Amino acid sequence: MCEDMDIIGSWKRTDYCGEINEGHVGAIVTVMGWVQKSRNLGGLIFADIRDRTGIIQAVFNQKEGDGADEADRVFDKANQLRGEFVVAVTGCVAHRNPEAVNLKMKTGRYEIISHDIRILSKAETPPIYIDENLDANEAVRLKYRYLDLRRPNVQRNIITRHRITKVTRDYFDKNGFLEIETPMLTKSTPEGARDYLVPSRVFPGSFFALPQSPQLFKQLLMVAGYDRYMQIARCFRDEDLRADRQPEFTQIDVEMSFVTEADVMGINEGFIKTLFKEVLGVDIGPPEQPFTRMTYHEAMERFGSDKPDTRFGVEIKDLSHVLGGGCGFKVFDDAISQGGSVRAINAVGCSGYTRKEIDALAEVVKTYGAKGLAWAAVNEGEVRCSFSKFMEKERFDKLLETAGAKASDLVLIVADQDSGTVLNALGHLRLEIGKRSGLMNPNEYKALWVTEFPLLEYDGEGDRWVAMHHPFTSPMDEDVDLLESDPAKARAKAYDLVINGTEAGGGSIRINNQLLQQKMFKLLGFTEEDAKERFGFLLEAFKYGVPPHGGLAFGLDRLVMIMTGSDSIRDVIAFPKVQTSSCLMTGAPGAVDEKQLEELRIGIADGHGGKLE
Repeated sequence: MCEDMDIIGSWKRTDYCGEINEGHVGAIVTVMGWVQKSRNLGGLIFADIRDRTGIIQAVFNQKEGDGADEADRVFDKANQLRGEFVVAVTGCVAHRNPEAVNLKMKTGRYEIISHDIRILSKAETPPIYIDENLDANEAVRLKYRYLDLRRPNVQRNIITRHRITKVTRDYFDKNGFLEIETPMLTKSTPEGARDYLVPSRVFPGSFFALPQSPQLFKQLLMVAGYDRYMQIARCFRDEDLRADRQPEFTQIDVEMSFVTEADVMGINEGFIKTLFKEVLGVDIGPPEQPFTRMTYHEAMERFGSDKPDTRFGVEIKDLSHVLGGGCGFKVFDDAISQGGSVRAINAVGCSGYTRKEIDALAEVVKTYGAKGLAWAAVNEGEVRCSFSKFMEKERFDKLLETAGAKASDLVLIVADQDSGTVLNALGHLRLEIGKRSGLMNPNEYKALWVTEFPLLEYDGEGDRWVAMHHPFTSPMDEDVDLLESDPAKARAKAYDLVINGTEAGGGSIRINNQLLQQKMFKLLGFTEEDAKERFGFLLEAFKYGVPPHGGLAFGLDRLVMIMTGSDSIRDVIAFPKVQTSSCLMTGAPGAVDEKQLEELRIGIADGHGGKLE
């Protein structure tokens, strides 16, 4: 045993640091945790002790007379304390001196008059400061993630994640769902992203795939008669990362039999309302009313996005009918004559934007394919405009009226021969205006269902149709005939739940008719052999009675991100990867022993991250 270290021995923690309150005053308590900071004021030492519940101040006094030797021993030990030492402290809870009360701390009215202390582990000076408002490079924080996880705000995120998963399991259990695990090692199937592959030692040259989702297995569970399934499932996708993506992530996965879209949406809407109420104490949407429902077409036309943030307005207005027939401004005329459109958003109260600020907005829309940005700043008795000199006044006034512009507003216009480009550019510009104008209240939550997505989208590079959701998504009943006559117009029985502009979850009703499934495969370019090779086990199961079924999956990481107000899902995952899919803390992925590769009959790596031979 090290001479300068104590053992926990018979000491038992009686209370957590952050839970000390009025009821503890006068009581003897023992707390254990890390030293946040320590201050020696001569004959008095103050040490802040921290655990995952909060901080409590411990006080150590030098004494004279009776008990002085023991007090000196405790005081001398307390004088050794440094940041991040692990300690156990026992003493009597007392009120702080009124002048020393700290109302910023939950326990700021109380302190522990310490009788004894044990130093259980010493610590070197950490490479990052354990503080709520740490301003450190993310790469450094993730390299020392075990230290970053000590910070109170990160701990709150992880604790909130735990509460969300607990409420999730309780809610679905109460509604008759069974939690059933599905395999991690499975067969590679095309689901939209690259698979992570695991080589088989027993079958050389063959590979398992880590699941991108439990999609096929949960449909098999419906075939098997488990009509209400849920799982908090780990999923893996080898794709380029961004703020709301990780190579390994977690889904709240749900599937139901003998249901329609309304049934699936209803049970999951109840879940979200319960979740926000129990975890945040927030009513999301009117308590007795369903969430707003909006078709994909309406969402794109009004907001330029299939996941619109409805906390603020600034909706897209179509100016094409006002400008049709030749308005005199070539940019607008060309867009309309070539089958495109001219559309605008009205940035209320932004007419004071400088030309430099407007040029910065033009760069935003160019990022999303637009060729430029026309604008009109409206003030009392004056309009600054980039194009009005090309247009007669009556037509220009009608344009402003259609855009909803009033004094102090800034009308921002995009024109293009591709209306999709116009909508996409203005959708992102709308969000930029929302951020700059402070229109997104972080304490407000707006949820809506986006429905009737296109069933298919055309892949120009591959010259073929691809499923917007997946090949087992059912078309709307009235659109089945369109699969042969006009596939582009076929709508899906698909639905996404959007919260504050983030897709929190999505799902669909599945195809349970074998002939319709064959028709879908044919449209997607699968031969009968292709379909059998990729999905044979599912198609075989579908021969033996398939109930109508559908489901939905929530991104657990995204839900936690939304509910904690975090900017990235990396902030709500205990040990996340970075943009390159690597782990800065462990060094994964890394090299393995040549013997392991030989056992798998895989060529030996070059030792420098190069390709295998």
